[in-house]
Amino acid sequence: MSVELVEVVRSGFRECVHRGSVVLLAADGTPELELGEVHGPIFPRSTNKPLQALTLLRHGFDPVDDHELAITTASHFGEPDHVALVRRLLDRFGLTQAELACPPDLPFDDRARAAALTGAGPSPLYMNCSGKHAAMLATCAINGWPRTGYLDVEHPLQQAVLATVADVTGEPETDLGIDGCGLPIVPVSLINLARAFAGFTTAEPGTAPRRIADAVRADPRVISGTNGPDLLAMATTPGLFCKIGADGVHAGALPDGRAFAYKIDDGHDRARMPLTLAILRRLGVDWTDAHTDLAATAVLGGDARVGVIRAIPGVL
Repeated sequence: MSVELVEVVRSGFRECVHRGSVVLLAADGTPELELGEVHGPIFPRSTNKPLQALTLLRHGFDPVDDHELAITTASHFGEPDHVALVRRLLDRFGLTQAELACPPDLPFDDRARAAALTGAGPSPLYMNCSGKHAAMLATCAINGWPRTGYLDVEHPLQQAVLATVADVTGEPETDLGIDGCGLPIVPVSLINLARAFAGFTTAEPGTAPRRIADAVRADPRVISGTNGPDLLAMATTPGLFCKIGADGVHAGALPDGRAFAYKIDDGHDRARMPLTLAILRRLGVDWTDAHTDLAATAVLGGDARVGVIRAIPGVL
């Protein structure tokens, strides 16, 4: 049973609440807090991307720099630098955007979207998962696997992803879903998702998991975008490694292994930042004014602040 986590207060009245489930882990991996259902499987959506990227590194993908590795894990906003990184990755392996099996889309970023609408329109390059798809195609080329049909669960690449997720999370294979980009999505419990993220930050320097965590932390804008939640959370919290997923999923870990994962039941993005910041405070990060600014989102009435979106006091 999920619990009330975030409230929306408008003009002094509690307008609504967002329910969900949260797990926090201590540095030794033991649960510090469990709220709601943290042991049953959920679809982590894009929060699985670091695990998918780990599969690619294990099978010969060797990024030329941190930016190329980061775009492999990205839910990017389709801004020019994001698209340039995806193009560079495709070009490096002699691939074309026509081979990307993610659906055509427009950029999430408003300015990039406006530019795309006055240009060629939707493209798979703009789709937030295009970096992952480009790296998957590169890994197919490296291993001599078919570059067509790589979305199919029976494809060698996806079989490798299933094996990696099982290895990192320790969970048995269950019924798969299909993610928004068309790839198979592996269900994972929140507690094992948090443990997996802790494994990235506590891995030895130079190992594949640590390379991913370090690349993302080096420039978190690559995996996110202007004012994106992962960028804001990591920019205010040195050492944090985190990744959002669609429909209200978020997971992250600090360098010593303290970690979290949560799922907001209704998937509403407005609950995300107040909840993530409340979790970071409970985990004991060094709190700053920047954290305070992010922890409560204004509710506007016209141009005036008439309320707040905040984690419910006393829950975390």
